[in-house]
Amino acid sequence: MSNRSLARFLSALSGFQRYLSRDSDNKQCLFKLPRIKYSGKLPAFVPQGEVRRLFDPVTIQPDKGKYAYWRDYMMVVLLYVTGLRREELAKLTLANLDLERGLATTIGKGNKERVVPVGDSTVAELKDYLKVREAFSQQMLGSATQLFLNKFGKPLTVRSIDRLVKQFSKTQGMSFTPHTLRHSFATHMLENGANLVLIKEILGHASLSTTQKYTHVTAESMKRVYRKAHPRSGAKG
Repeated sequence: MSNRSLARFLSALSGFQRYLSRDSDNKQCLFKLPRIKYSGKLPAFVPQGEVRRLFDPVTIQPDKGKYAYWRDYMMVVLLYVTGLRREELAKLTLANLDLERGLATTIGKGNKERVVPVGDSTVAELKDYLKVREAFSQQMLGSATQLFLNKFGKPLTVRSIDRLVKQFSKTQGMSFTPHTLRHSFATHMLENGANLVLIKEILGHASLSTTQKYTHVTAESMKRVYRKAHPRSGAKG
């Protein structure tokens, strides 16, 4: 097992000990737990050039008029342009969208509500998607208010969103997950000069330290460019 897995186990065990400590009869079950250090894994993300290719009108498939393609495409778009978690995307309803102002309201971890910007180009695509969704919903005699529906007109589960996004990425000759798109959103925002505090608020992080991991990602990216471009980087040609 990796140190990260062991640390997660110890954290769970620590929580169980706190539960036991409420009753003095359990004192014999309490003991000091060791601490394990582990290196944080840098989050994976899709390079900006690949993302531009993904949303290039040239790559739009002929069957974009079909609901399934529209749905999967718009899920990928929203995950990338808003940084939403897959759980938040699954809960997103029609009423959560304010297309006039280009905003979406979501309920994140801890049942906290936050508002995220959508962007003009995405708003235009959402308007087209909603027309296709309405026609599909009427055809399926559905009444679900969720933004994304399965083939029966019912709300998509988190598991289905994960599967469909991965499947869509493969059709584009790429490999990403909903979480990869969230990381890509944060990384690209930071690379293009966005304030770290602003990124934290959009992502819905409780602590700034959680958002700061993306500074390491951009630092690694800078080092790669530096090694490739600077004659005194020490890289072998």
